[in-house]
Amino acid sequence: MQGLRLGTRGSPLALAQARKVAAAIETAQRWPDGWVQIVEIKTTGDKVQDRPLAEIGGKGLWTKELDRALIEEEVDFCVHSMKDVESVRPKEIHIAAVRPRGDVRDRIVGAESIDKLKQGATVGTSSPRRKAQLLRLRPDLNLVSIRGNVETRLKKVESGDVDATLLSAAGLKRLEISAGTAIPTEIILPAPGQAVIAMECRTNDTRCQSVLTSVSNQITYDCVMAERAFTRALGGTCSSPVAAFCVLEDGDLRMRGQLFSEDGSEMVEDRAVFDCGDWKTPEELAKSLLAKAPESIRRLFAAQ
Repeated sequence: MQGLRLGTRGSPLALAQARKVAAAIETAQRWPDGWVQIVEIKTTGDKVQDRPLAEIGGKGLWTKELDRALIEEEVDFCVHSMKDVESVRPKEIHIAAVRPRGDVRDRIVGAESIDKLKQGATVGTSSPRRKAQLLRLRPDLNLVSIRGNVETRLKKVESGDVDATLLSAAGLKRLEISAGTAIPTEIILPAPGQAVIAMECRTNDTRCQSVLTSVSNQITYDCVMAERAFTRALGGTCSSPVAAFCVLEDGDLRMRGQLFSEDGSEMVEDRAVFDCGDWKTPEELAKSLLAKAPESIRRLFAAQ
């Protein structure tokens, strides 16, 4: 039987995640090392580093080349950071599996905490969510856009180009980088899908789906699919400041969602408790938040 070809971006984090998935599959299937072949695919998001994603086409810049390679059968499946995967996917592609979720928190690098940032500090982030959350907590901060891989953003802090930045705790751990201080989710709620590694294959490829399911984590899958149902109902884009986090607790899924204005001055939030596999309740949560949101928030979402 032929091994599988795994498509991935070529960034250090993407490759680290791809190697983890490949090793997990080889172990689960009792395949020899290297049976899952890693195929690097250059994405537009990697090539264009000098502008925010929203200006050059949004989240699809991380996925469209990988989607093409998958649909055209150049690879058998693709590995993504779930938070980079658009909430509406091509019908030919199926999210088959997810790995157990990592640490969902953001870490602040360059200061002990958001409170400890000096007055008027310059913080680098290209994330509309992080920008809105930071400005809500500290309107005095000077937010500047920085893109690039994790190492690039850390160097911006080291060189003094910015005073601080926020990075994903899970991403830093996967790169084996110890930096910054974790921010509790009560202070900074994560992006939908944060800290989750996703595996996608062709919808009609039942053999690959079966292999990927063998390394999937059902609890993470249920939680992240609820978060994706929430964002899909919002009609948000990568320029829409939205945070959502779902956990399994006492047999129920519990979700907290937040929508922000661009400058963080206005915010609506709510919670919901529902059964695993119930995607209607997170959709209703999204719609109820939009319904009570001011115009400064509603205009940032398509499903208003």
